[in-house]
Amino acid sequence: MALSGHWVFAFGVLGNIISFIVFLSPLPTFYQIYKKKSAEGYQSIPYVVALFSSMLWIYYALLKSNATLLITINSFGCVVETIYIGFYIYYASKKARVQTIKMLVLLVIVGFGAVALVSQFLFKGAIVRAQVVGWVCLVFSLCVFVAPLCIVRQVIRTKSVEHMPILLSVFLTVSAVMWFFYGLLLKDINIAVPNVLGFIFGILQMVLYAMYKGKKQQPDDEKQLPQVVIPTVVALEEKQKLPKELTEEQIVDIVKLGSLICSDKINVAAAACCSIQDKMHQGGGAAAAADHIPTKPPQTNAPNLQPPVPLQV
Repeated sequence: MALSGHWVFAFGVLGNIISFIVFLSPLPTFYQIYKKKSAEGYQSIPYVVALFSSMLWIYYALLKSNATLLITINSFGCVVETIYIGFYIYYASKKARVQTIKMLVLLVIVGFGAVALVSQFLFKGAIVRAQVVGWVCLVFSLCVFVAPLCIVRQVIRTKSVEHMPILLSVFLTVSAVMWFFYGLLLKDINIAVPNVLGFIFGILQMVLYAMYKGKKQQPDDEKQLPQVVIPTVVALEEKQKLPKELTEEQIVDIVKLGSLICSDKINVAAAACCSIQDKMHQGGGAAAAADHIPTKPPQTNAPNLQPPVPLQV
């Protein structure tokens, strides 16, 4: 029994050390916010959720008699997360500042206040209250561990680990192992069960990192470049060929139109000749006989337009 107590203390201390590093992991992010003098592009949700989780675990540890190491690390977490949130609110825009304050009121004041009031007034006895609060911590911790699934989905979709903080994933996995054995040796399922899920997701993230390490996400403009350039070239070639095709068609149309006009004139002349011949045939036999009788040309005063005959001597 004493040996088990020593192992509980050992895993608890290791869990405190690893969790201490995890709580300090956002420091580079806030250094970037300090350099830019702006929190644009960052979200305060993880820090508000972490503050609410630390408060729940402190309350749970106070209801139990042998969970001092939970109080130490989560007290440090409450202080650090409060500093993070205050720093974020100072550099955030007005809209982000209002949203952060709303989440603080909803989770920290309303949420934690509801859990504390319900457990104190509806349930009697420290053991029953500890069980109720423990189940609340269990459900909330499962939701927190499920949150990295969005990162896993992004890595699988883009086949890139550029946005996966591998060191944070490693520390979270090791922390889950430490707290799992701490809860297992204490025979506390509310501590052990959520860390099983945290360990599984941590291993999954490290496996994905090993699979897609060194692969960079292809930019969207490079993926869409052939689709944009090729139709443009085709359109330019069609525009260059278009005047030539129109000119040839115009030439062909002109030739056809000229031949059509000529054929119309020939048809009109032929029709005129045919009409004259018909009128001559309608004149009868006298006109036909008169054609064969030589007649003397009538005397007219019109000048003779024929060339003069030369005189013979």
